[in-house]
Amino acid sequence: MLTADTPIAVYIMASGRNGTLYIGVTSNLEARVLQHKRAAQPGFTRDYNCRRLVWFEPHGQMSEAIQREKKLKHWKRDWKLQLIEAANPDWRDLSDGDGGRKAEALRAGRLGPRFRRPLRGQRPKDDDPS
Repeated sequence: MLTADTPIAVYIMASGRNGTLYIGVTSNLEARVLQHKRAAQPGFTRDYNCRRLVWFEPHGQMSEAIQREKKLKHWKRDWKLQLIEAANPDWRDLSDGDGGRKAEALRAGRLGPRFRRPLRGQRPKDDDPS
């Protein structure tokens, strides 16, 4: 389950399985996801109903997270879908319910390398696979 001490993270919100995707970065994932779920701010996620946290990746430094976010935003859609499905094949909302256990394990670093490097095939040349 996400908590207030969830670190800086890059995250993906979705409208549903294989639906519209939103990639963001935040220093407080729990609060930011809640803003998306409540449609508290006008913008993309409210307009396209992206209210399900389907993937996130913690980072130690905001500069690293921003760099990763920018890379992900330039990826092909198929690569993004592979990234999500490798860690969350059922597209569960990781901010609550059963999916929260996987999110907690990911945040705590208890999931193996498969969840850290989910893409198969080509990646952008400057992409760091970790």
